[in-house]
Amino acid sequence: MEEEVLKFWEDIDAFNLSLQKARESNDERWVFFDGPPFATGMPHYGHILAGTIKDIVTRFWSQNGKLVERKWGWDCHGLPIEHEIEKSLGLKSRCEILEMGIPKFNQECRKVVMRYSQEWKRIVKRLARWIDMENDYKTLDFKYMESVWWACKELFKKGLIYRGFKVMPYSTGCGTSLSNFEANLNYKDITDPAVVVSFPLMDDTDVSLLIWTTTPWTLPFNLAICANPDLEYVEIEDKKMKNRYILAKSRLAQLYGKQVENSCKILRSFPGKELEGKEYIPAFECMREYFQLSLLQSFKSSGFRVVTDTFVSSDSGTGLVHTAPGFGEDDFRVCLEKGVVSKSDTSICPFRIFILDVTFRYTAVMETFQGRFVKDCDKDIIQHLRDAGRLVQTNSIVHSYPFCWRSDTPLIYKAVPNWFVNVESIKDKLLANNAKTEWVPSFVKEKRFHNWLEAARDWAISRNRFWGTPLPIWHSEDWEEIVCVGSAEELQRLSNVSLSDLHREFVDEVTIPSSRPGQAPLRRVSEVFDCWFESGCMPYGQLHYPFENVELFEQTFPADFIAEGLDQTRGWFYTLMVLSTALFDKPAFKNVIVNGLVLAADGKKMSKRLKNYPDPEDVINKYGADALRLYLINSPVVRSESLKFKEEGVRDIIKDVFLPWYNAYSNVMDKWIQSTCNSLVAFVTEEMKAYRLYNVVSRLLLFVEDLTNWYVRMNRNRIKGAGNDAQDCLIAQSTLFKVLSTFTQLMAPFTPYISEHIYQNLKSAMSEEVRLQSIHFSRYPQTTSGAENKTLETSILYMQKIIIAGRTVRDKRQISLKTPLRSAHLIVADQEQETFVAPLKSYILSELNLRDLTISREDDDKTCLKALPDSKVLGKRLGSKFRQVAEAIKSMKSEELMRLKREQKIEVCGETIMLEEVKIFREFVGKENKFETTVDEEALEESFARNFICHVQKLKKTSQVSSC
Repeated sequence: MEEEVLKFWEDIDAFNLSLQKARESNDERWVFFDGPPFATGMPHYGHILAGTIKDIVTRFWSQNGKLVERKWGWDCHGLPIEHEIEKSLGLKSRCEILEMGIPKFNQECRKVVMRYSQEWKRIVKRLARWIDMENDYKTLDFKYMESVWWACKELFKKGLIYRGFKVMPYSTGCGTSLSNFEANLNYKDITDPAVVVSFPLMDDTDVSLLIWTTTPWTLPFNLAICANPDLEYVEIEDKKMKNRYILAKSRLAQLYGKQVENSCKILRSFPGKELEGKEYIPAFECMREYFQLSLLQSFKSSGFRVVTDTFVSSDSGTGLVHTAPGFGEDDFRVCLEKGVVSKSDTSICPFRIFILDVTFRYTAVMETFQGRFVKDCDKDIIQHLRDAGRLVQTNSIVHSYPFCWRSDTPLIYKAVPNWFVNVESIKDKLLANNAKTEWVPSFVKEKRFHNWLEAARDWAISRNRFWGTPLPIWHSEDWEEIVCVGSAEELQRLSNVSLSDLHREFVDEVTIPSSRPGQAPLRRVSEVFDCWFESGCMPYGQLHYPFENVELFEQTFPADFIAEGLDQTRGWFYTLMVLSTALFDKPAFKNVIVNGLVLAADGKKMSKRLKNYPDPEDVINKYGADALRLYLINSPVVRSESLKFKEEGVRDIIKDVFLPWYNAYSNVMDKWIQSTCNSLVAFVTEEMKAYRLYNVVSRLLLFVEDLTNWYVRMNRNRIKGAGNDAQDCLIAQSTLFKVLSTFTQLMAPFTPYISEHIYQNLKSAMSEEVRLQSIHFSRYPQTTSGAENKTLETSILYMQKIIIAGRTVRDKRQISLKTPLRSAHLIVADQEQETFVAPLKSYILSELNLRDLTISREDDDKTCLKALPDSKVLGKRLGSKFRQVAEAIKSMKSEELMRLKREQKIEVCGETIMLEEVKIFREFVGKENKFETTVDEEALEESFARNFICHVQKLKKTSQVSSC
């Protein structure tokens, strides 16, 4: 069926035809931005979920009279692409890429960028998503890259881009630094060594400073030890080892456990500021001479000394922090402030250390560990410390640690030069713009995203890589001249070189003459943009703004709607907000839906290696795209929670929703279904306009239940004309047609295939004036004035509860519905309920197969009130007195229980009992009963006859025999 509908859409070019009709009607624009995925891998359930949300919302607004253009985009640059090439070509390092040559490497990247684009197009189309994938935008296109250059220059002119040294998360797998938000994308629990190491003081080698670290590999790079000037420190004597140590007093238990007094003797205590300037012996003596030769003069007077800063805390370690300025943010800051290192040399790491190469392997300077990756040397370094008598304690620790989001290798924090966007200076504007947006669910905006913006740090936008948009910054050798270029035309004017491609292999050799006579020309910096910066430029890049489409951009920015997964609060949502705020001081979007994570059925992350989830295409081919769409949307994942994906959930949509709905357009409805349908239209419209998809589907499914399992059963004879009332039959069919048409339009954004299929069957009965080629060209249903009847809806709801209760009694007594029962007695609360039930008595008799139904009110003398105590609540509160009180509650009379209901509390055995602590119910007096369940001879004969007829009908159906 779905394939037939898909072909129908293709034959009439349905998507473009719908846009054409909207333009011809001068419909108001409603703008949607689509985040660009990478095409280096196949679509997964996360993509399918986000795509379904986008398609439902855009279809809804399109059917509400808006012009909704939907343009696909591709993320084509950055680490994901480069990493694929490195794996396929067996490239292990940056040096190997340079030996290969940037032009050749980038050409290889260009080849794989769209590797799976055709598979994406096939699956996106099969999912019934209407979006323009032919006129897509790509971040590698010249026009897109030029808009990125423009954005960079605008930020540069505003003073928001600067070059600085910071300790940044560094991916050894990809050979480049990452931004702080990228570092937060992939945390894992790992086990690391945790060691306590001694550093003897130079002026008294019998006394040692104690530090604690989980990164022993950084100890060769130690340049200082940091104490908190305000903490209390102690010098102790270890009673067992007879060694004297210095550490924070509050951390003694870290070293000695609870038996501190038995393990050590406190010799003296003093504030941390007294330690400042104390010299100590480094853990690797061989490094002293090397550092003193390599670093600036300031190190000779300030290195291997105690420095002080308040970042040192008393809640971990020893209160003394091993400080390696090349590998820690606070370490770097403190060492700069104290003159241990200097950032005057801007061409390399802020201190001239060549102990490691670019892959984080030790060089010949550390001969013992030469050629080995730093983290692989932890055990050998610990052994070195043990042999040198410097290891005081060793164990392990399990902690959360960041990994590279692309190469899945551990990140190492490293001091590197980088280009930054000064996000901290616009933080107030970011928070103000976030307040202008609407998020579903709202807690993502108010908590997660707000908190992320509030704690935002400057954004490192440069990557020391190859395949990406080059930073358009040229500089002189002494950095006295810096030029930021905003377009290819500007670069041609400055350099007299015309370019048709802006990738590195074309721009790296372009120079700009210096404005200072006799000076060497300006050369471009080697970095490319972070691919997140490029995707964040999507609103401008897709239109080649401001070089083209200026008016169109002004009409379509900001977007009315975007949607992606929860991880994008630190990804695309963030970069969109930062760039739009910095460039225009407005948010890039007005409304956003944030979905959660789709997990495997066992709650684990979906893994290709583990094969712990069904292939999406197999699921679609087996159950259909509509079923998959509805299953995903009717789940917690739309509320930013996780979904454990279960294939049987998709199957159940077919069984419980589609088959009954599909079969419903052969059956009759009445006034109640019109009222319920009208209420449904009002509810769905209100919730969709608020982007609360998670409230909508459950209500739609409830309507299918009402439509098929209630009124189909109750009115099946009317549609067939079994009562020989042609007029009544015609009215029933007309009502059914109207309700089905409305409901099918309501469902169209959610389940585009089956909605189209049913519509194509229904439209043959429509007049030529209202008949459309496709349901997706129709306007979304509007509420009908006067159609709503809340009293009738309440009556039917009450009737449904009565029938369900009656069926439950039959099930408990194991009496089939085909067996008639003599009578039932129904108790209603008041006159209003009796008024509700009386007109529907015939339906209750029919559905419960009863011959008679007696209705009485609660105040009738045939019933009385009884009560049972809530043993869990009262038992805990009353203790040993509970039994006495419980017996008293059970024997309470109706008058007492009526007073309890009225006053909400009552005294029992000297204890105050609250209404919520008892369960009050009504019981028949004497021999009265709700159901007369005795089955007589006549009932048995009728039951046999019904079963026989049912069996014959089944045989006719399976044998495909028609009635004569």
